[in-house]
Amino acid sequence: MCFLGFGSYFCYDNPAALQTQVQADMKVNTAQFMALYAWYSWPNVVLCFFGGFLIDRVFGIRLGTIIFSIFVCVGQVIFALGALFNAFWLMEAGRLVFGIGGESLAVAQNTYAVSWFKGKELNLVFGLQLSMARIGSTVNMNIMGWIYSRVQHLLGHSGHSTLGLTLIIGGITCLFSLGCALILAYLDKRAEKLLCKEQGKTGEVIKLTDVKDFSLSLWLIFLICVCYYGAVFPFIGLGKVFFIEKFRFSSQEASAIDSIVYIISAPMSPVFGFLVDKIGKNIIWVLCAVITTLAAHIMLAFTFWNPWIAMCLLGVAYSLLACALWPMVAFVVPEHQLGTAYGFMQSIQNLGLAIISIAAGMILDTRGYLFLEVFFSACVCLSLIAVVMLSFVNHLTGGDLNWSARKREKLQKVAATEAEEQERLRRQNEDDLAKLRPKADDFSFRNKYLSKLGAQLPDNYSSYLSTMAHRSVLK
Repeated sequence: MCFLGFGSYFCYDNPAALQTQVQADMKVNTAQFMALYAWYSWPNVVLCFFGGFLIDRVFGIRLGTIIFSIFVCVGQVIFALGALFNAFWLMEAGRLVFGIGGESLAVAQNTYAVSWFKGKELNLVFGLQLSMARIGSTVNMNIMGWIYSRVQHLLGHSGHSTLGLTLIIGGITCLFSLGCALILAYLDKRAEKLLCKEQGKTGEVIKLTDVKDFSLSLWLIFLICVCYYGAVFPFIGLGKVFFIEKFRFSSQEASAIDSIVYIISAPMSPVFGFLVDKIGKNIIWVLCAVITTLAAHIMLAFTFWNPWIAMCLLGVAYSLLACALWPMVAFVVPEHQLGTAYGFMQSIQNLGLAIISIAAGMILDTRGYLFLEVFFSACVCLSLIAVVMLSFVNHLTGGDLNWSARKREKLQKVAATEAEEQERLRRQNEDDLAKLRPKADDFSFRNKYLSKLGAQLPDNYSSYLSTMAHRSVLK
């Protein structure tokens, strides 16, 4: 289950690991290069709303996972063929197909986890899934450049054919994930027979009409998400060449430092998730993460300090924000709107990433890395403003986003106790009403039967008399 998304995350950052090779072999500028990330995000602006629906109502979890894995494989193959045939438009089409499967596959993976581990080690499983995904990204960053050099050595030259073969080799990880999807489908089918277990479902109910009911707090969470991730993922996509040009690192050293965010995220995400669960105070954690990220970008923009310091800070902050921000959605919307809220959040995130990726490429082509870092810092500043506003709105509205875990647990127990008391009173009222209802006897059955036949009965024999008497007692 944890390896299900390994291939998808490995191949997602293939362009970042091979930025210099892609731009040189395909003869494209930075804006065109960053469009490869934008084409991944565009379909998910819409598909985030329908991924859960397709799994629940159309394909089922087993078939849906296999289909999304096939989309990932086919997209990577088209992407590699575009490089092999020197057709950049085909590479963009491949990223589009890859994006159709990538995000929906993550939904399917979470659905499997909930189906198998709900009520047990679910938080641990989510943490392991995220860690394995980040390991895939880390391995990609550090191995794809080496694979390119090996292929170049075997062919005796560089160029688009070398790039295409390198991407095909990287696509083997997608086949590995497809194999995991087939094995999971078999195991889930077997569990259904042996344990009388139903297929997993996302449980999401997407209603676009719920958007009008979203609170200001939720919209601020959306803004934090877009501005923050817009300053992280596009930066990683352009980071390798940045470290080569500004800090004079070798290609291998630049790949290593560019991947440190994912390396730190792999072990730290479960740890921070545990801390946030135990301590609470989500807004404080998010505020610390955003401030730390801003400090990291300022260090990279205006100093020549060792970039390992800034990138390690960025890795810690990225891991912390993911654990503290996403659970806050469940605190500000009713349960029946969770599917819509999370779908909308992912949709806005992908829309923001697509736009910011293209903008970052254009800024780099025209202004250089200093202006690019200022742009990323401005995005983080917007996120910081949104966090401060969220804190004020939460305080003024009496929200629970910044409650401690102990206080939240105590109030949840009180709410549960009140719900149990209300249920007990309801059942007691039903029992009291049942005692007041007259019991049906042979005489009343006879009168009802004669009434149906059309027989005229005296008023004191009316079959409705007892009912009227019962209603008067209730009044």
